[in-house]
Amino acid sequence: MMTGKPGTLIVFSAPSGTGKSTIANRVLERIGGLGFSVSATTRARREGEVEGIDYYYLSKEAFEEKIRNGGFIEYEYFFGSYYGTLFDKTETAIADGRYLLFDLDVKGALSLKERFPENSLLIFIKPPSLEELAKRLQLRESENEHSLKERLDRADFELSQANRFDRVVVNDDLDRAVEEVTTVIKEFLSKQ
Repeated sequence: MMTGKPGTLIVFSAPSGTGKSTIANRVLERIGGLGFSVSATTRARREGEVEGIDYYYLSKEAFEEKIRNGGFIEYEYFFGSYYGTLFDKTETAIADGRYLLFDLDVKGALSLKERFPENSLLIFIKPPSLEELAKRLQLRESENEHSLKERLDRADFELSQANRFDRVVVNDDLDRAVEEVTTVIKEFLSKQ
């Protein structure tokens, strides 16, 4: 949405397995003019993922060079890989008046809010419980015992930060969560 006003950054954050990517995809279908911010990563591409759509896949060396050159708004190293939000793509979106949806970890979301406080809305997607989150992660069949424990340990930290977000939405019913998130975003955009 080229409005002549600065762009808006909508940031989703949640523990892995909470359903934030599914919610994000449904919200993108419902809100016209909302685009998806693509992060960079050094992790291996999963089957079906596409360069420039799911992530920008960088070598560790290329990613570290961008870190040294100030190429990221935020970046993080976890689960053996770097993840980061490219500074140039975000600056361009704000300057162009576009609305971007971000799928970031908690620290990244808070860093982005600190950098762009007037242009960002942070939404935390919360699982109904840690037990339900563990079940969801196991159903993905992409986690071994060690990575499952790492993700659940990280979830504890992430859940402790939820109160720092503008809105918290519990994903205990996907359709209801999508509807709530869509309403929150539309209300925020109408005030921009």
